[in-house]
Order: sequence, then C-alpha cells, then structure tokens
Amino acid sequence: MSDTINTVQPQPLTREAFAPFGDVIEVSDQAHHFGINQGYTERYHNLADIDVDAEGGRAIVSIFRSTPLQQPIAIKMMERHPLSSQAFIPMGQQPYLVVVAPAGDFDESQLQVFLARSDQGVNYHKGTWHHFCLALNEQSDFLVVDRGGDGHNCDEIELTPEQQLRVNLSDNA
Repeated sequence: MSDTINTVQPQPLTREAFAPFGDVIEVSDQAHHFGINQGYTERYHNLADIDVDAEGGRAIVSIFRSTPLQQPIAIKMMERHPLSSQAFIPMGQQPYLVVVAPAGDFDESQLQVFLARSDQGVNYHKGTWHHFCLALNEQSDFLVVDRGGDGHNCDEIELTPEQQLRVNLSDNA
C-alpha cells in the first residue's frame, strides 16, 4: 500500500460519538425501556429512527452475510442512501467496523472509524456516508432494515489514494 494512506485507530462505538451519523441500537439504561409479557421481557423501545418513506418507499428486512476484508483493512469506497436510513444489527458474536462521514458533499477529512461490539447495531441517518458492512474475524450475518421501492437510493464513490484510510486493529479486535 502507498505511504500516502492515512492509518487510523477505531474508537469505541458510543451513542454520543455516533449521534451525528445515526443511532446506536443496543440494550442500555439510557434507552427508554419497560417490562412487558407479564414481566418476563424487558422492552428496549424505539431505538432507531427508521426513515424509509421518501418517494413511496417501504421498510424491508434483509440479512447481509459479510466476509472480512484482508487486514490491514483499506477503506477505498463509501456509499450513502439519499432516500432512507439503513440499520445493521449483528446476528453473531463478532465485533465489526463502522466507517462514516457526515451527510452532504463527501469530505474525507471527516471520516470516522468505530469499533462496534456484537451487541450493538447501527442505524445510519439518511444521506450519511458509510462503508459497506465490515465483518471482523469471521464471516458474519447482519439483520438489515432499509428501504424498498422506486427511486435511486444508493450513491457510491471510489476514494482516491490520498483519500483512503488504513484501519489499525492491532489493539482492538
């Protein structure tokens, strides 16, 4: 890899740090929660703002099976969904990476990298730039809630060598 690629260390995924990009979906005392089912279940309620109705869209549920990239992981592309949010909820026990940049014109100086635990999902806000699912350690399944319907809802960009990042996982995963 070129020496021009910046190397970053992922930061832990927290509600506060991720708020500009979307919602962290997790069991937390900070979340609104209450008992249901005669007290046998605790409901963690309304954890993400699912936004899919632009241009007649509807919510769909899919499973994405992601294969880990070779390490060190090089961030070479980003995508965004201009008509909807997109939520990823891991179905296994492995951590994964979340790479994001704010909505609007893409600015590589605003890229942030988070290390998500296996008990944390993410919901990207409409228009938030993000990398595709970055499984770590082994092939991993993710439950995905996003938009189905007419209209262009995926913009992808290839990053130039100067824009690319290399993710250092030596101390994290």
